[in-house]
Amino acid sequence: MPAVPSRRESTPRPVPMRDLLAACAAAAAVSTPPPAPEPPRQEKAVQGRREAA
Repeated sequence: MPAVPSRRESTPRPVPMRDLLAACAAAAAVSTPPPAPEPPRQEKAVQGRREAA
């Protein structure tokens, strides 16, 4: 069966800059892995109580 050519020719349409920037931001958000968790803080043990001033 022969292919039927489309009557519509694909013509490139101009894309607004904000759409391009939004697409770029979305792609970066999806493709960037989450940051590694921070290691737990090891605070120095407080010996004794501090007095109020």
